[in-house]
Amino acid sequence: MMQEQTTSRLNNKTYQPIEDYGVIGDLHTVALVGKNGAIDWCCIPRFDAPSVFGALLDVNKGGTFRISPAFDQTTSMGRRQMYLPETNILITRFLTADGVGEITDFMPIKQPGSKALQHHIIREVRVVRGSLPFEMVCTPAFNYGRDSHTRTLSEHGAVFHSDSLSLGLASTIPLEEDEDGGVRAKFTLHTHQRAYFVLESAQDHDIEPQPITSRQYERAFQETMNYWQRWLSQCQYQGRWREMVQRSALVLKLLTYQPTGAIVAAATTSLPETLGGARNWDYRYTWLRDAAFSIYSLLILGFYQEAEAFMGWLDARCHELKDNGSLQPMYTINGGHDLHEITLDHLEGYRQSAPVRIGNGAYKQKQLDIYGELLDSIYIFNRHQDISYDLWHNLRHLLKWLGEHWREPDEGIWEVRGGQQHFVHSRVMSWVAFDRAIRIARHRGLPAPIAEWSDISASIYEDVMQNGWDEKTRSFVQYYGSNAIDASSLLMVLTKFTGPTDPRMQDTIDRIKKELTSDSHVYRYNPTHAAADGLGSYEGTFSPCSFWLAETLARSGRLDEARLVLEKMLTYSNHLGLYAEEIGPTGEALGNFPQAFTHLSLISTCYNMDRALNGTLLR
Repeated sequence: MMQEQTTSRLNNKTYQPIEDYGVIGDLHTVALVGKNGAIDWCCIPRFDAPSVFGALLDVNKGGTFRISPAFDQTTSMGRRQMYLPETNILITRFLTADGVGEITDFMPIKQPGSKALQHHIIREVRVVRGSLPFEMVCTPAFNYGRDSHTRTLSEHGAVFHSDSLSLGLASTIPLEEDEDGGVRAKFTLHTHQRAYFVLESAQDHDIEPQPITSRQYERAFQETMNYWQRWLSQCQYQGRWREMVQRSALVLKLLTYQPTGAIVAAATTSLPETLGGARNWDYRYTWLRDAAFSIYSLLILGFYQEAEAFMGWLDARCHELKDNGSLQPMYTINGGHDLHEITLDHLEGYRQSAPVRIGNGAYKQKQLDIYGELLDSIYIFNRHQDISYDLWHNLRHLLKWLGEHWREPDEGIWEVRGGQQHFVHSRVMSWVAFDRAIRIARHRGLPAPIAEWSDISASIYEDVMQNGWDEKTRSFVQYYGSNAIDASSLLMVLTKFTGPTDPRMQDTIDRIKKELTSDSHVYRYNPTHAAADGLGSYEGTFSPCSFWLAETLARSGRLDEARLVLEKMLTYSNHLGLYAEEIGPTGEALGNFPQAFTHLSLISTCYNMDRALNGTLLR
């Protein structure tokens, strides 16, 4: 799965493969740490804030915080990464004939009531055998590299000031100025020797870096380790794929914005789905589409507090409907509605894959499937805890709007930018919305126009079966009037729109396997045959679809096929068990990283595959 490092056009700096990164965080933001010891992505003070380290999107202008052995390129060196078991504390190891060194990276969990802009990245460097020379380079690039900054060195570190944010770097090693506006240090450590670097953020300009002592470091380390291990101890999954499921749970927690409970779709923006193509999007927001998978995964694993917090975020969105009574597909992590999309033309993009985008214009789209995903998530949550009457009142308002608009074309689940269509998946999820609402009303005895909803539900169902099915190809299609196949049809089984053994569904699965599947990897659709997405270029296989295929096969009773697809997919995570959005033709990671949707789909698939293999899965 290794991918050749790509050299920038301007100098010998290199882009690390996407899969060569691990992630650390403090429940407000994250930092991506490469196998080379470089933090190449970090936004402060929260996920969707401007980057302070962004070499992931431009190795020359983006900024980095790198600690690595100071060898020439001919020196033989192995690089390994691992997480401290059951935590999000990352250990990067460098192995040479002369010595073995380790960098331990973590972000102390941000405590409620602490200053909004105050975050810490703690980095310990040590040698466990022999001797190693190291080089540290810290070159921040504030506001995606658009803002200038001043640099001030002191006895114990350095301070970087920009108009909106300040960073203080405390070091136990003397620092010197670097020509790029940063600082650097060269030092050699011998067996059991250690060096500490602490990066602190603040809004004011009075940061005074103070090196951390070994006792202070051990205390912060122990507190962070205890936090993650206590949190993970709630996990109720004890099945065959415990390690992968637990790592996915830890990823989801890292992608959760603690103040609101929202889960970002991914930690990054503009990592390409096609190298050199235009499929570069900002995923640092929260999609309603992920809602049902999120609630379901959190509840089956036993993370009730996180499920309740995310449900609170969803509830708030239902209380701020548009004037016409509708929702938008995505929001900021604190519920903001404006995700205005712009391009950063001064950045060259990952491996020269421009454009670099911030914001996401798809928030203005009409995506009818989101109502089904929203109602499905609320239906799942309602089995855990009763929803409020006020929320129910707003849901009825939403369903009134959907009842009047479900027949209209939209941009659909894949957020096409080539024009609206009558997408089959949007119709299916509209049916899900009414079906789940009826179930909630009957279960709780809540006031509802059940007869009216039943009529609409039946109309949608018949509409899909008549217009979404192509007799010639013997499959459900992507949109009415086409014969293109789409992997979203797999969700017909997962949402219980069709039975898994229904002949129409089985024929559709077989066509997806034949036309959209490469080994265990599933493409969303074929751009040359499907609805115009406004982009045209091919992309990697979409990892959530691959997990959907495995779960659908399992629910169909095709267990041997299902387990092989799952086991193969599990080999395509990176060395830490993390997934980007897509997988390229040689197994490389593509798209934003790490992606919540993939890890949510993995959890659901592993959980239900276990049940199928144990004979307890109800079809």
